[in-house]
Amino acid sequence: MSSPFRSRLRAALPRAALLASLVGSWGCREKADAAITGDPGTVRATTLARASGVGATNLPADDGEWTIASKDYANTRYSALGQVNAGNVSRLQLAWSWSTGIRKGHEGAPLIVDGTLYLVTPFPNQLVALDLANKGAVKWKYRPPYLLSAPGVSCCGHINRGPAYADGRVFFATLDNQVIAVDAASGQEAWRVRVGDIKRGETMTMAPIVVKGKVIVGNSGGEFGVRGWVTALDAATGAIAWRAYHTGPDRDVLIGAGFNPFYAKDRGQDLGEKSWQPLGWQNGGASMWGWFSYDPELNLLYYGTGNAGPWNPDLRPGDNKWAATLFARDPETGQAKWAYQIAPHDKQDYDAVNESMLLDLPIAGRPRRTLLRAERNGYFYVMDRATGEILSADPYVFVNAVTSVDTKTGYPTEDPEKAIRTGVVVRHICPAVPGGKDWEPMAYSFRTGLVYIPAINQCMDVQGVEASYIEGTPYLGTVTKMYAGPGGKRGAMIAWDPVQRKAVWKVDENFPVYSGALATAGDVVFYATQDRWFRALDARSGALLWQFRLGSGSIGQPVTWRGADGRQYVAIFDGVGGWPGSTVTNDANPLDSAASDGFVGATGDLGKYTEKGGTLYVFALP
Repeated sequence: MSSPFRSRLRAALPRAALLASLVGSWGCREKADAAITGDPGTVRATTLARASGVGATNLPADDGEWTIASKDYANTRYSALGQVNAGNVSRLQLAWSWSTGIRKGHEGAPLIVDGTLYLVTPFPNQLVALDLANKGAVKWKYRPPYLLSAPGVSCCGHINRGPAYADGRVFFATLDNQVIAVDAASGQEAWRVRVGDIKRGETMTMAPIVVKGKVIVGNSGGEFGVRGWVTALDAATGAIAWRAYHTGPDRDVLIGAGFNPFYAKDRGQDLGEKSWQPLGWQNGGASMWGWFSYDPELNLLYYGTGNAGPWNPDLRPGDNKWAATLFARDPETGQAKWAYQIAPHDKQDYDAVNESMLLDLPIAGRPRRTLLRAERNGYFYVMDRATGEILSADPYVFVNAVTSVDTKTGYPTEDPEKAIRTGVVVRHICPAVPGGKDWEPMAYSFRTGLVYIPAINQCMDVQGVEASYIEGTPYLGTVTKMYAGPGGKRGAMIAWDPVQRKAVWKVDENFPVYSGALATAGDVVFYATQDRWFRALDARSGALLWQFRLGSGSIGQPVTWRGADGRQYVAIFDGVGGWPGSTVTNDANPLDSAASDGFVGATGDLGKYTEKGGTLYVFALP
């Protein structure tokens, strides 16, 4: 049934009848998936992905758990639990808390599987299992060996974005480039493989994804001139199944006869080599430290790559493919099916690592398989996820560096006066390097049809300088200063209508919003702030319904689940840090506006509002 027909059905039928029909179709689909795969871990993730790809009026069922960081393969971060709702969330209270004992940035999403909560701490990355039936009592801890020097080549904190679960195992990546599988019941190591080299500046901070028996991860280190890649490991053994680089010849990028980009600018042979100065691709960045999504019906894995290296574009002539690029790949072979370079030549360090959200939406009067992205360049993209065609691209924050996006050619129209240049201080580039939104993930509500974007309102002044590549050292070529954008508020939570292509409401925040968003069937949106507030907003109006003062600012990802007692719980980490919180976490000089690659210029006052932290907070109704 197409999305327009579903919309009319929703209007015509009583809500109870609609819910009954949708839950019934969900049950049939789940049984069919189980019969096909016979793999409980795969079934759980696949059914969630398919439910989230039906349309804005579908209300998926919920198993009450949270088994991957993004909730589902489609990256919706939507929970169909509604016990906590807009009418009663004001009564939410702390149920219990648990301290990691590490006072660094906590960006991870905890997982909830079969009555156990699994979390990964910041470096040194420990995997911890907590008993939810006993208010977070420790079941076991797994402490892998680690390289103490790894934090020295970490660009933006000692963070970890969380584990993944499948088939009775928990998988996670470590800052020193290990991918590890641990038995979920016992905490015993199943396998451990090192996939990168800190001597080159490589680290790993991302949450893995498990697709078709493969654990898929990517590397960090674009600021050190690493060569970016994505690697798939066999979930059973840890053996490397394939690796796709993001720069270099087609054979390395896994581009073959099946590669079919929508736009002419992305077609040609060995563009990952020819679009660079000689050998520049070897240390050209394009790392992958963000989010994966997966469409099981198209069998396509989606992700974006990071900045080109160095930041100064004068030092790397050409389009610099495949930096700042969205890829669609076959997860079993790694072969690229299409790609779209979002920022050719990457003039402002606008990474493309933000998540892709997969939804079927009515676009221009007909249902389309869409892919949604809130890009760093400040534009909200709606794309056809089968082909890579841009259906629309509209600014969701204040922008002046990219003035428009041509949906016919795929090229962004850029103001040449806002491009970073050697020996020149280019002023008031908006957004700043972290973009209109950084890694912090947005959420979608199947009840409202809105996307909830944790946004940043910052601009920057940048001077390009000379830089030489030295393995394992910063490779930037810029001096940057960031500051608040128009209006003076540095962040916001924005409710965006991807069909009508406009903001429905916006709530301004004093600091950049670096926590993820969570949307629920209770018409509530949860997120946290760097100045210590955990908030619940009305998903339809943006009205503040509830807030709780955390011990530290938060850059965490809120999650929710149904406990064995039938109650709905909501959790989030505090622990300010990462790139924006370096003033506090790394004790950066608040008076040095260029410190932390310029972020201190925007958040030098953060220490007045928060201390370091590292606590998991769990909330429930009385």
